[in-house]
Amino acid sequence: MREKQISNFEEHVNKYSNFISQYTFDQIIDWGISEKYAAFINALVLLLLLAVIVYLVHLVSFKALRFFFQKITNRNKNGFLRRLMKYKISNYISMVIPLFIIYESLPIVFEHYPSLLKFMLAIHDILIILLFIAILMTIIRSVADALKENTSFAKRPIESYIQVVRIIVYFIAAILLFSKFTGKDVKAFFGVLGATSAILLLMFKDTIMGFVASIQVTTNDMVRIGDWITMPSFGADGDVLEITLTTVKVQNFDKTVTTIPTHNLITSSFQNWRGMQEFGGRRIKRSLYIKQSTIRYVQDDELENFMKIQAIKDYIIERKKEIDNHNKKLNIDKSIAINGRNFTNSGLFRKYAQWYIENHPGVDKNKTIMLRQLQPTEHGIPFEVYLFANTVNWLPYETIMGDIFDHLIAAIPYFDLEVYELPTGSDISKSFKKEGFEDLDINDLNSNK
Repeated sequence: MREKQISNFEEHVNKYSNFISQYTFDQIIDWGISEKYAAFINALVLLLLLAVIVYLVHLVSFKALRFFFQKITNRNKNGFLRRLMKYKISNYISMVIPLFIIYESLPIVFEHYPSLLKFMLAIHDILIILLFIAILMTIIRSVADALKENTSFAKRPIESYIQVVRIIVYFIAAILLFSKFTGKDVKAFFGVLGATSAILLLMFKDTIMGFVASIQVTTNDMVRIGDWITMPSFGADGDVLEITLTTVKVQNFDKTVTTIPTHNLITSSFQNWRGMQEFGGRRIKRSLYIKQSTIRYVQDDELENFMKIQAIKDYIIERKKEIDNHNKKLNIDKSIAINGRNFTNSGLFRKYAQWYIENHPGVDKNKTIMLRQLQPTEHGIPFEVYLFANTVNWLPYETIMGDIFDHLIAAIPYFDLEVYELPTGSDISKSFKKEGFEDLDINDLNSNK
């Protein structure tokens, strides 16, 4: 019954359409114009009239839709419609009715030009496909924005997924457009695609590699948006801004942006600092190089002076009792310092440095704290400070590290130790003066060179 009603309606529309076209055509004939030119003028007049109607309908529908969307978005500023408005969804939807009017009017306009009518209907179908793709992509972009603002997905490479969806949508659109342009079945498209697969693989090599890499990066949770990564081979050292199908954008600390191919995250090594940030503390691992020649035994008469350093006073008292008992038990001859157990100035310094870093307010007391002596080198003996700052922020971290090493470097002379450094001009000048060349100026040596 319903099919019969629809058929009757279409028949009524066709009669009405033929009546309009025939009426205008007869009016032009009555003006004394030949049928050949009358058909052309009739089509032109109807086409202009159609353009005016379509423009007015599009304008009214666009204004109405925009007013409707704005009313809703004003009530809910964080809603999904706000994102749709951002990508001008009202522009696209307002074209649906005009395209329907065009489809129904084309047979009227080109009644006397059947071949041109067929061509215009094909163009109309292509516009319908493009409009559908535009609306669909607007919805996809809006969904992507909503996911990026969601805390659960904020650090996920949403852009990579969106690009995959875009490729699929564009691929389907290409199939439909191919079918409309050529008039061939969709199977023919896949036949052509199979013949050109080698060329397509070469053209989209980076995209395919990036797609596979994006899946691996996401599945293994190697990189997230916001992670601090270091990749020296690409000069990248900063925060990940965006992960797409083919590239990863990293904003370096000097505010420059480095672009890394996504597949290089799989094939090349890089350092991700996320673990440090989640750990809650940043490691400090740095050495002081002490001149070996300044390390010596501490005599008993010197201990009174070292005991003025409050941080190690109790340690010296307790340790001295232990050393004296040991030497007395073994009847050690203390006329020579090398006999038995003794204090050393480097040992006292290490104990003091350990106390200082354990009591520093910027050090995380729940993590490893250590000051150790490493293997001697040509630059002296490394005393390595190993600890974790109680912050992961760069500026406070550098301040804590600077405070610790400023204090330790300044404390070293109190233990009759020296930090190793290469001699400078002033060092050479002082050395000459010690040897009796008081009037010698290092600048005179340079000028007479």
